Amino acid sequence: MDRQKIVLYWLTTSDDDWTVAQHLFEKGDYTYALFFGHLTVEKLLKALYVHKTGNTPPYTHRLVYLAEKAGLKPSEEQLELLEIITDFNIEARYPDEKFMFKKRCTKEFTEAYLQKIEVIREWLKKQIR
Repeated sequence: MDRQKIVLYWLTTSDDDWTVAQHLFEKGDYTYALFFGHLTVEKLLKALYVHKTGNTPPYTHRLVYLAEKAGLKPSEEQLELLEIITDFNIEARYPDEKFMFKKRCTKEFTEAYLQKIEVIREWLKKQIR
């Protein structure tokens, strides 16, 4: 496949995951809404990596690492947000015995982070255009 088709693949699947995140939020499944928010950002970073390098993106879920490898220069605030979003991936998939993450994922908490993910999502899309 050529570079543009691979970038389009990552962009399309990112958009699909964002739609799923919205549906999960609407249904009250806040933990997995944030998990799919993570997938959304991860796939955008992988699209950006392919766009800039033409290479296969690294096999990782660590968003800061992907951003660095894609040559981005995120602000400190963006770096902190990428670290938090990375945690959503781990905490949703591997809950502790007390389900602390699930307890933190109230409607308000989830909505606030989905809004932050939307901002970083738009920023990443602009980097590809």
